[in-house]
Amino acid sequence: MKNIKKFISVKSIRMMGVLYLLVIICAGFSQGYVRGTLIIPGEAATTANNIIQNKELFQLGLTTDLIAFLLDAVIAIMLFQLFKPYNKTLAMVSSAFRLIAHPAIGSINLLNHYMAMKVLDTNQLLGSFSLEQLQELSNMLMEAHHYGYLIAGGFFGVHCILLGILIYKSNVFPKFFGGLLIGSGAGYLIETFGNFNIPGYETYTALIVGIAAAIGEVGITIYMLIKGATASYQKQEP
Repeated sequence: MKNIKKFISVKSIRMMGVLYLLVIICAGFSQGYVRGTLIIPGEAATTANNIIQNKELFQLGLTTDLIAFLLDAVIAIMLFQLFKPYNKTLAMVSSAFRLIAHPAIGSINLLNHYMAMKVLDTNQLLGSFSLEQLQELSNMLMEAHHYGYLIAGGFFGVHCILLGILIYKSNVFPKFFGGLLIGSGAGYLIETFGNFNIPGYETYTALIVGIAAAIGEVGITIYMLIKGATASYQKQEP
């Protein structure tokens, strides 16, 4: 490690921690609070009424999601810069999976979130569809958003695993964070492939992701904010 030249300062790592914290807050608000509160699985009419009665909140959920995805693109590039001295190819692949996961798939998937509200918030379709049909259509769009979210989570899971390996191979962060991130990645993959292939256990897979992400991603975010990086990394030549 002594001959490796660092490309990102500890100050920049702390800034990345701030961005990561904002991503966690924004994404947690959108997925955990907005959709978690308004979307009632299997209840199309109730969900539709929740969306219309809380239209501003539903729109805010889309906005905070998009903010999180924009910040994620910045984080992906910063992570590549941080880890490329240790393994440039692995760092590039890891960051590519993060860029595909949320800035790409997640952002496009927000169209389903938006259209679920749009079909309910216009009278133009009432001439062709009944109210019940529009409610079912809105519910189907939210289901499409859910599965799009899972697909993005699959890519993000691979990113977390590769990031965990990079942490273990480098001296940027304590190596146990590498194991935690690998655990987070495994949680995302379990949710994605489990929900698609073994339906009926969505509550359990969501719990697995929640715990794994809280331990791994929140843990390393706090470390970046407080410590920045290990003492050995800070001593490396800029």
